[in-house]
Amino acid sequence: MAQAIETIDLVREYRIGKKKEGKTMRALDGVNLEVSPGELFGLLGPNGAGKTTLIKILVTLLYPTSGVAKVDGLDVTSDVNLISQRINMVSGGEYSGYGILTVRETLWMFSQFYGIPNKTAFQRIDRLLEVVGLAQDANTRQNKLSTGMRQKMNFCRGFVTDPKVLFLDEPTLGMDVTAARDIRVYIKTWMAEHPERNILLTTHYMAEADELCDRVAIIDHGRILACDTPVALKRRVSGGTLFEAELGGLEATWEELRGYPGVRGLSVVPSIEKGRTLLKFVLDGEGVVQGLITRLSSERMPLLSMRTTEPTLEDVFIALVGRGLTDEHPDAD
Repeated sequence: MAQAIETIDLVREYRIGKKKEGKTMRALDGVNLEVSPGELFGLLGPNGAGKTTLIKILVTLLYPTSGVAKVDGLDVTSDVNLISQRINMVSGGEYSGYGILTVRETLWMFSQFYGIPNKTAFQRIDRLLEVVGLAQDANTRQNKLSTGMRQKMNFCRGFVTDPKVLFLDEPTLGMDVTAARDIRVYIKTWMAEHPERNILLTTHYMAEADELCDRVAIIDHGRILACDTPVALKRRVSGGTLFEAELGGLEATWEELRGYPGVRGLSVVPSIEKGRTLLKFVLDGEGVVQGLITRLSSERMPLLSMRTTEPTLEDVFIALVGRGLTDEHPDAD
């Protein structure tokens, strides 16, 4: 049986600047992935890591520079039409369709692009609108929807065609906690109902990836750094010490702490609302903690709390990449 998604030494390069004088940037640098049929696969990486480029290649919107990419056993460069019939994609924050159409009309329109019979299409539409809490807004025009409501509609658009391989790029972006939870429940239900289906998920919410994904790949600078189950990945940092410290204030810079002896990785999470900064460290061992506390205590910002924690998927990411998923990527646009 063919892999649902397969890439072999996949490379994508962009030329920056003028053709003769410009430089070449490598967005994907020899990516090798295999996603088995029936798998819900997560792809995690900071902005600028290569996630979007990889997805664009897999959904046939972009050609690779070299290497091989296949979806459901079909080549993305030579089997574009066949692949398009079997996939769908939802990206967080995108605007789909026409503002004058209602939610129900928009979803029906996209179902017709795939030749879905009307009866089947409307059954799926009604069920999906109930799932995301938009049933009462089915006859509301798109241009009257809030950002969160539009994202819920986009989520429905991805599932209404019942694709064999579905690409979800930040599907819960901009949604409230309740809607995001309902969507995660539906994703798991949809996968259970269709064991031959696949989802490739990208998300900035580590708990979402941990809850949903069978396996997760972590990508940075166009390379896959690790690929395994969430449980197996978390075992990778079990030999170190996970330490969190909260400080009052936002003004300090912490880049020098990334090079502090014994620090494997650091994520900086500022909270403007609280006026505080949370520092998440992955350390070589407990012996580093005391010196680090002394260093943090020397700051003008008061040290409000500190604790050691159990490994999470975010800690794996920090250990491998050296920073948190939402931290600014040094090479991002």
